[in-house]
Amino acid sequence: MSGKLKDRNDFEPGPRQPSHQFPPVAQHSSDSSVLTDMAAVAMLEWDSELMLRVRAGDQASFSLLLERHRSPVIHFLYRMVQNQPVAEELAQEVFLRVYRSRETYEPTAKFTTWLFRIATHLALNWIRDNRNTRQQESLDEEIVDGAARQVSDRRPSVEQCMVREARMAEIRQAIESLPAKQRAAVLMHKYEELEYSQIARILECSESAVKSLLFRAYETLRLRLAHFA
Repeated sequence: MSGKLKDRNDFEPGPRQPSHQFPPVAQHSSDSSVLTDMAAVAMLEWDSELMLRVRAGDQASFSLLLERHRSPVIHFLYRMVQNQPVAEELAQEVFLRVYRSRETYEPTAKFTTWLFRIATHLALNWIRDNRNTRQQESLDEEIVDGAARQVSDRRPSVEQCMVREARMAEIRQAIESLPAKQRAAVLMHKYEELEYSQIARILECSESAVKSLLFRAYETLRLRLAHFA
């Protein structure tokens, strides 16, 4: 062959062209996290969204709110007034007031905070107006939710049922004997599992005042129920 051999350097590749740059994975993950947070907030604010739809004239959304919250509101009111028909009547008034306020509703707080504020005010007013005329209901009707979840899976004996029912009755009577605001705070804190900030808004007081109410209430209950220990 007559051609001149090429120098070794002639075979070395030239400068590498920059590869295509893809977005950093971390950015993708951050976007996903933001979307997840937004979805969580959306779920928490679903009640407020329903109420905004009610404000716009959507009757079906009000039916959904009624279905979601009627039972918890009745249970709370019953524990406050200790009278099932009155609790149901007050619950009806609560949702009537919610509906009447639809046109001025603004989601400045959690919907449940606003809802329980209405329920608490109605209950406190009823207690004040009927302090000397309240009637006690059958104790069996109140054994719902929390009490039912505390029952063991195995079937208890008749004696165990009687002891448990007597204890539950005594606890209910002890809670009922608390001053109205203390009772409301305990029920919202213990049974409805509301945060201090929510209870404060409902009772229209500071969080420190709520903690003080709960401290005094639980101390009273502890002393009155000390024989359970």
